[in-house]
Amino acid sequence: MSTLEPVAVPDKISPEMEQTAKPRRKKKTAAGDAARAISSPWASVAAIVIAVLWTIPTIGLLVTSFRDQRAINRSGWWTAFGDPGAFTLENYRQALAPGSSAGLGQYFINTVVITIPAVALPLFLASLAAYAFAWMPFPGRDALFVAVFALQIVPLQVALIPLLDIYVNKLGFGASYWSVWLSHTIFALPLAIFLIHNFMRELPAELMEAARVDGAGHVTIFFKILLPLLTPALAAFGIFQFLWVWNDLLVSLVFLGGTPDVAPITVRVAELSGSRGSAWYLLSAGAFISMIVPVAVFLALQRYFVRGLLAGGLKG
Repeated sequence: MSTLEPVAVPDKISPEMEQTAKPRRKKKTAAGDAARAISSPWASVAAIVIAVLWTIPTIGLLVTSFRDQRAINRSGWWTAFGDPGAFTLENYRQALAPGSSAGLGQYFINTVVITIPAVALPLFLASLAAYAFAWMPFPGRDALFVAVFALQIVPLQVALIPLLDIYVNKLGFGASYWSVWLSHTIFALPLAIFLIHNFMRELPAELMEAARVDGAGHVTIFFKILLPLLTPALAAFGIFQFLWVWNDLLVSLVFLGGTPDVAPITVRVAELSGSRGSAWYLLSAGAFISMIVPVAVFLALQRYFVRGLLAGGLKG
């Protein structure tokens, strides 16, 4: 017959046992405090109020773009819903018609032709450079990476006139698409290389080693293994670059001027605001014609946006 013996309790508890017995308290961190502050009800209310106030001018511009010219001159946009008959699509027809005073159709096509290569070129070149900095050891790699990243501090305006001189006097581009394609690519490469490189460095090295064991070279590893995994980083920077190029006015004015054959829609909208400042029905319609594509691109790729930015911005 077995008997239960009492468990011996030590007379004195050691500091290690006392620390183990106490429930562990969660350490307060700055990140945790920030997360709790952002997720609080007051923060949500403040965000909603700011979003509403920020959106009101855009709503007013949207309503104005669908109003009749006489209704726009007669009353403000907030009175439009009391007069449903004043809404029309004529403003957009005039803005897009080739022979109209606005004639935004050709400029819209020019913007598409400018934007697509100006986004694709830096993404492709930056991906190749980021792979070399991340997984190809060579002398001076770290110093060169720091130098490339430091190029971000160079102001855009400083390089415009020297580049214009090179394009016109040495390369003979003049007012052509090549000048804006190359300029946007040059200005985008430092940040693109930094973000994509940091995203690549978070990928497991065992993946590359296994590919090399199977006989894969750098080209195979980059195109077949890494490139599909880079979708969040490429999409995040692609959104930034697309919005920057599509909404750009300064670079286009410097290198293209107001040439209708190659100038983007931002140049034409700026001309309308200067020469036809009273024609709100055309200005509002032109503004939303220029906005619709960037909004669609952002909504289509927004699920990759935060992932790509966090992965590329938190690790150096």
